[in-house]
Amino acid sequence: MKRRDWLKTAGMATAAGLLGRAAPARAAGAPTRPNLLIIHTDEHNFRTLGCYRRVMSTEQALVWGPKAVVETPHIDRIAAEGALATRFYATTPVCSPSRSSLVSGRYPQNTPVVTNNIPMSNDVVTFAEVLRRTGYATGYAGKWHLDGHGKPQWKPDRQFGFADNRYMFNRGHWKQLEETPEGPRVKARKGNKPTYDVKGADEKSFTTDFLADRCIEFIAEHKDEPFAYMLSIPDPHGPNSVRPPYDTMFDDLTFEAPRTMNKPDEGLPGWGKKQARTLNNKPMALYFGMVKCVDDNVGRILKALVAAGVLDRTIVIFTSDHGDLCGEHGRHNKGVPYEASAKIPFVIRYPGTIRPGTLVHEALGCVDFAPTILALMGVESPPTVEGRNASALFTTGKAPQGWKDVVFFRSTGGPGSKMTWLATATTRYKLIYSSQDEPWLFDLEKDPDEVTNFFGKPECRGVVRDLSKALLAYGATHKDPYVENPNVRKALTAAAEA
Repeated sequence: MKRRDWLKTAGMATAAGLLGRAAPARAAGAPTRPNLLIIHTDEHNFRTLGCYRRVMSTEQALVWGPKAVVETPHIDRIAAEGALATRFYATTPVCSPSRSSLVSGRYPQNTPVVTNNIPMSNDVVTFAEVLRRTGYATGYAGKWHLDGHGKPQWKPDRQFGFADNRYMFNRGHWKQLEETPEGPRVKARKGNKPTYDVKGADEKSFTTDFLADRCIEFIAEHKDEPFAYMLSIPDPHGPNSVRPPYDTMFDDLTFEAPRTMNKPDEGLPGWGKKQARTLNNKPMALYFGMVKCVDDNVGRILKALVAAGVLDRTIVIFTSDHGDLCGEHGRHNKGVPYEASAKIPFVIRYPGTIRPGTLVHEALGCVDFAPTILALMGVESPPTVEGRNASALFTTGKAPQGWKDVVFFRSTGGPGSKMTWLATATTRYKLIYSSQDEPWLFDLEKDPDEVTNFFGKPECRGVVRDLSKALLAYGATHKDPYVENPNVRKALTAAAEA
């Protein structure tokens, strides 16, 4: 079915008819039209969340030292009362491509947002557009990063289903926002130009608080109708700065350099080269402060859902666009296939459908989000979706028939990029091919630090063969030009036939 035909069908169909298809089993008397609330952060290391530390070994959970932790009770509550995905990957661990896959269910090369600041194609049908057409009130606040170079560019003309996008801005990691008669704007300014200055920010103007307030207002306004809202907080992405009291809250901590920061340089692939040799205490303390501010605002939002009487009929999700290495492997920020860069938090609360304390260990990605959430809500996905419906993993704890525990993710850039890598992962293994380097295989069970290449080990030959075949099939099905890179194609074909 073509996109325009599907949209016509969806627009003409009754909401009840669409919502009645393939809906998961629910408790007797439970509402059939759940709300959806997505709280989405930027560049978020999963180890900063208590719920993730609890499912990891002590050595892996405390990479910055035994006392270098930030408590996140409100995000942890979502996980405890719902599910946590232990292997959820950014389809590309950079802002724009990851976001395009999350909202569309399509791989970046097909959105075609393969790197930052590329406008998403007009033909993309997002999960928000699907829900809007089935009668949901939809909205978005915060960083969007899918409309080109505009910065901040409030309220982009192309809504992509987010009908109330007054507080959506295209780009920037602004620290202070304010309302004006002309609409929202960046409060910190120099010569009438917006800046990232945090000086003077308070609980009303600091961006995380300001956007959370807009989310709370939307909940109150739409509590009597089904709604879907996405809150995209630009923290804890740099610059590492936060308002009082969070700016000094973690100054007493001592942050140790992660073990992998001091691993040997010899033999590292191009995508894994070290960029830093030390870990500075203050930037990490401020990063923790940003995370703590986010968690406190998650608590405020949960209270608002309770006050509105809709908490238990609202699907609440906390996730991010990509990670931050925070010193691991001698690197900061993102863009590489290491766990702290590519793996992101994903927790979901859906009373009556997802059992409290559920753990999903199968490998998933941003591209799987749209078909999964729509299935959980009993709504049909558009035919353009390329991701998988993983709803059964969350509702039953078991993979559906024919499920393959494999996820694909890729670097930024187009076919001519000098540094390209393409990866696939399962619950245990991660295989990376690069146009510049020898292939790498990580065994995350034996080597959770990701310092050893298992690619050439005889006992891993079957794993390499199967994952290489999976990558070739993915490239053919989803038209990924990285698979056609001569160096990658040669290595892939040889491994698949070994």
